[in-house]
Amino acid sequence: MKISVIGAGAMGGAMVEGFVKCGMLAAADITVSAPHEATLERFKSLGVNVTTDNKAAAAAGDVVFVVVKPWLAEQVIGEIRPAVDYSRQTIVSVMAGVSGSQLKEWLGGTDGKLPRLFIVIPNIAIAVKSSMTFIVPVNADEEATAAMAALFDSTGLQMVTEERLLGAATTLASCGIAYAMRYVRASTEGGVELGFKAHDAQRIVMQTMKGAVDLLQAIGSHPEVEIDKVTTPGGMTIRGLNEMEHAGFTSSVIRGLKAGMSK
Repeated sequence: MKISVIGAGAMGGAMVEGFVKCGMLAAADITVSAPHEATLERFKSLGVNVTTDNKAAAAAGDVVFVVVKPWLAEQVIGEIRPAVDYSRQTIVSVMAGVSGSQLKEWLGGTDGKLPRLFIVIPNIAIAVKSSMTFIVPVNADEEATAAMAALFDSTGLQMVTEERLLGAATTLASCGIAYAMRYVRASTEGGVELGFKAHDAQRIVMQTMKGAVDLLQAIGSHPEVEIDKVTTPGGMTIRGLNEMEHAGFTSSVIRGLKAGMSK
């Protein structure tokens, strides 16, 4: 399978890095395009093909990922559309807020034909094969959907879902990674106040978060079950948790998630 990534910004670049590392693709089978040569310099060292011509990139891939800002979506799709072989290629939109109906309108031929078509929303951790990726089949059969899911299984976890849930998915996983990092920052600052050097505090917090995730993934239990195991009556943990709740911890997280979905 050959893939093309049109757009080498933060997300497009992270996807290229993840695809190179995932083991399913040879670097030589990946093409990335961007308007400026300087943007593409860092990808040359990965062994992927680079070009400033979006149409050439689109023609090169069996799967073509369009990873540009939403306001450029119609322009870029119109640009590459003549280069797409509808019978052979799959087009994947990685653009938050661009709907399946818009993609069908922009890609629909006069004969009503469409290429295989997906909306995919990864998060930035795809660069290190730890993305939570959501896949929406817009015009794709089960076989094509299974192949797309297998690709993103190699870059973290994936979930095939409905388009109506993409807003919630984005705030939980794409915005959510920033929220998790803000917790790391806050806990690191707390660790400094408790006496650790900032670098050491961050290492402690990151490993602790990784341990919590690994434990929940391995056991599959509810977080409160694991919390109960470490909240000794009258102990440090329950005092800390209650103080955070007094300050609105859970409510703040929920309000932040909901705010991320508001237009």
